[in-house]
Amino acid sequence: MIKSVKEIKMSKVSIIIPVHNTEQYLEMCIESVLNQIHQNLEIIIIDDGSGKATSEKIRELANQDKRIKVLNNNRRKGVGYSRNIGVKVASGEYLYFLDSDDYIPENTLQILVDNAQHYEIIKGKIKNTFLSNSFVVTFDGLFQPKPFGENRFNLIKSNTARNTLFLKQYILDNDIQFSEDLENYTDLDFIIPAYLNTPSVLFIKEAIYFSRKRNDPINNPSLSQEEPLINIEDYLEQYIKFKKIYTDEIVQDYLDKQLLNFYRKNILNYLKETPKTKKLFLKLSKAMKQVNPSIIANYDKVLRREVGALRKGKRRRYKRIHKQHMFLRNLKKGVRSLRLFYRFLYEQFFTKLPVKKKLIFFESFLGKNYSDSPKYIYEYLIKNQNKYKYVWCFTEKNKKIPGNAIQVKRFSLKYFYYLARAKYWVSNSRLPIYLKKRKENVYLQTWHGTPLKRLVFDMDEVFSADPNYKKNFYDQSRRWDYLSSPNAYSTEIFRRAFKYDKEMLEYGYPRNDILYNKDNKKDIKKLKKKMNLPLDKKVILYAPTWRDDDYFSRGKYNFELELDLNKLQKRLGDEYVIILRMHYFIANKLNIEKFKGFAFDYSTYDDIAELYLVSDILITDYSSVFFDYANLKRPILFFTYDIEKYGEQLRGFYLDMEKDLPGPLLMTSDEVIDSLDNIGEVANNYSEKYEDFYKKFCKWDDGNASKKTVQAVFKK
Repeated sequence: MIKSVKEIKMSKVSIIIPVHNTEQYLEMCIESVLNQIHQNLEIIIIDDGSGKATSEKIRELANQDKRIKVLNNNRRKGVGYSRNIGVKVASGEYLYFLDSDDYIPENTLQILVDNAQHYEIIKGKIKNTFLSNSFVVTFDGLFQPKPFGENRFNLIKSNTARNTLFLKQYILDNDIQFSEDLENYTDLDFIIPAYLNTPSVLFIKEAIYFSRKRNDPINNPSLSQEEPLINIEDYLEQYIKFKKIYTDEIVQDYLDKQLLNFYRKNILNYLKETPKTKKLFLKLSKAMKQVNPSIIANYDKVLRREVGALRKGKRRRYKRIHKQHMFLRNLKKGVRSLRLFYRFLYEQFFTKLPVKKKLIFFESFLGKNYSDSPKYIYEYLIKNQNKYKYVWCFTEKNKKIPGNAIQVKRFSLKYFYYLARAKYWVSNSRLPIYLKKRKENVYLQTWHGTPLKRLVFDMDEVFSADPNYKKNFYDQSRRWDYLSSPNAYSTEIFRRAFKYDKEMLEYGYPRNDILYNKDNKKDIKKLKKKMNLPLDKKVILYAPTWRDDDYFSRGKYNFELELDLNKLQKRLGDEYVIILRMHYFIANKLNIEKFKGFAFDYSTYDDIAELYLVSDILITDYSSVFFDYANLKRPILFFTYDIEKYGEQLRGFYLDMEKDLPGPLLMTSDEVIDSLDNIGEVANNYSEKYEDFYKKFCKWDDGNASKKTVQAVFKK
């Protein structure tokens, strides 16, 4: 008997959640269900062989609400098995499947249930997200439900049973179950018969489900982020099985189109990066032989040729055709822009040329300036070696630098050419991920600071503009052959946070050599004249960091100046001038025109080490600049107006900011100005802590780091 709308709205929903080692996401997942507007529900958690931390988190959550039921698998048996168990014990009239690292807005279940009349399956919309903060999605009630009849298979292109309300009796009557044999694509066993046996499916785009794309696929991958070969083989297994089971023309066409699209999107990407295995070819060939030729005919000639070779089982022919087609695909991609074309030349031609054993390629801060450790390594080389040739990369050419290095513009044709030909790469930041390192290359990564903020794999979440940060960092850092470390503290962190296991150069930073070799009145006076700074006034250097969560776009961050320059000038303008040095990630420009003669914006000044030398006091926050500045043993103030947000919500800190820093934490401009006005007293109060800090973080630096680094890397 068909229920009334009122009865439907009161229906109980069983939310089935398999869990395996997702304790960091689970609480948010469960809370998103408990906060649903539709409250007639039960939550069935299946602990699928999780570790201690996750099992304890499950018990903790279960004690909070009597609607939560917990089932335990003795060992990991997979998502399919766990969901099937959940269906068996479910007491609700409707079933809803939720992954333990995902979450839903408060009105999702209400929207689905309210529109459930006349339908066995009601599907919502899935949105991918890398963010961890919950979203509240509200609508004005004007939903647009879309019924699907014969074309209902268009709804299962994502191959998932998530964010779909299933009538439980319908599932039981048709004996529909998830696959328990494979790790991936277990949903196909469930959704194909479910969609096949119902006359129509209702789709409601306003019913949202947030699918989390985990930002750490190295340490904590989801099933879809694990070994791609397993994903591919599981998919082919499922395709071959279903082609035998289902003879319905709609299902057959759906399966064939899905396979061909999966081949183009997933398999080709895998084959591009990985040698072709005979085992995969045989399985792929077996699958392609079952595709309807009339479906293949609708695809382009390139794909038809490859599929033709696969269907005939001709592996050598397929490899030859695939190689030709990958070249053409790369060329097609390359002609979209000049830079992509240069990349194409790099991959297809330049990297095939012999490596020049005496050529060294330098880059500092993505080519923005001539500075940091690469600068000092280069200057040591040109003074002490005459057998090498050098290339420097800049965003703008014609920099005034010593020696006769070739200068190339970043991402120009010469940039790609010399990167491909140079035996040595020297950089203090990450080179583009798409640059394949040749086996003859030697890559020296000097890095650019002692870490205060948590780095890469020490970060639980990534709030930056790049959601693939951890995965990309891991891939890029696999290319490093040497990594510079300024102190034992950094070595320990770099090993863990970068997952770096190659040679660590523990000599201090080459960029700090100048702080020992030119810390004298003559050189400092010369630098002040170069910078047009008054010789009769003391210099304050303000060098704040960037905030991960405040950005215009990827790699371009915002910064609002919190330090009150007006007050600072009134109180201390007769004695001091101030240099402003923003992080190179900062995209917006500061307007300090009205402070001319007092404030100097040297954010684009090439070498911050020279700014250290001319300054008498440093003001910073969470930037690593104070680790280097401490080599000078001059006063340091910490303007940490947003420390609570920055420490807890963004990256967190390795050090105890209140106990370990060699200067006071100041929350307002007035506190900063008062400290500057009494800097002698402040320095005296922190003298003992400063000395301890120096011994821990600066003792490797002695003015010879460049020499030691060159001897280690270029010894052969």
